[in-house]
Amino acid sequence: MSSAQSASQVRNPPLSTDARRARRVAIVGATGAVGRELMTCLERRNFPVSELRLLASPRSAGQSLPFQGREVVVQALGLDSFAGVDVALFSAGAGVSRQYAPLAQAAGAVVVDNSSAFRMQAGTPLVVPEVNAQALTGGLIANPNCVAAIAVMALWPLHRRNPVTRVIGATYQ
Repeated sequence: MSSAQSASQVRNPPLSTDARRARRVAIVGATGAVGRELMTCLERRNFPVSELRLLASPRSAGQSLPFQGREVVVQALGLDSFAGVDVALFSAGAGVSRQYAPLAQAAGAVVVDNSSAFRMQAGTPLVVPEVNAQALTGGLIANPNCVAAIAVMALWPLHRRNPVTRVIGATYQ
């Protein structure tokens, strides 16, 4: 165990005693708006978290963010940030995802990427769980952009009733 890991464990001890179900979760881009929303979703859904590792740029390291009634210290994202992580949620941009998602996978984490980095990569499932959860097969999962994800939620029930063969849409983001 590296000194950085042991320091992290001292500052951020396990959050859940249910080791049978709980997961060690990392959020890359934790101090951004989406990273904070991911934390809120984990709390709201009572996702079983034994350890939460908040990762961000070096300038954000040392900040504390609330999670499950306690403060969790943000760590600088680095080459060894994913040791022992079960699930890594990425929302820090395509460049960060391209650089660090393979490291998270190599460390054994399932990566869920919110950027455009892997959306069109062959062999990487593009998943909206309410529509195609069966596509969750590997260690890297991409999700569509926000407009597409919302659109398929509305289109899926229509498609099941009467197959949709083509959609033309425009967004102005």
